[in-house]
Amino acid sequence: MTTPRVVPPHTPPAERGATRIADRVVAKIAAQAAREALAARPDGPPGTEGAGAGGAAAPGAPHATVTVHHDIARVRVSLELDYPADLAARCAAVRSRVVRRVEEYAGMSVPEVDIDIEHLHSAHTRTAGVRDRKLR
Repeated sequence: MTTPRVVPPHTPPAERGATRIADRVVAKIAAQAAREALAARPDGPPGTEGAGAGGAAAPGAPHATVTVHHDIARVRVSLELDYPADLAARCAAVRSRVVRRVEEYAGMSVPEVDIDIEHLHSAHTRTAGVRDRKLR
């Protein structure tokens, strides 16, 4: 019968080992935080949370890439947004949520969050595309 090894209580936590969080894990945290920020639509009419213009589903999911050096994460988020919309406000909401979530979940500071808007989706073109598919 073996007895479990017990760490003496006088050993400081910093001397017990280290935890390393992979860049891809931090990227997943950042992408999820961006999705959360885009799903919250305080500027839209009631009942449009998580919806694009006209109540349609939101465009493509955000993608994040992260570079971690020590406990500092530099984040780049790629987005697709509905248009017309207040793009600056949407990007500010994404930045704020990404910084909070990465600091909260990974314990890393985030001095910058770069945002690439890859596509703008017009409510007019999206509605026309849906209408055309229904006619076929």
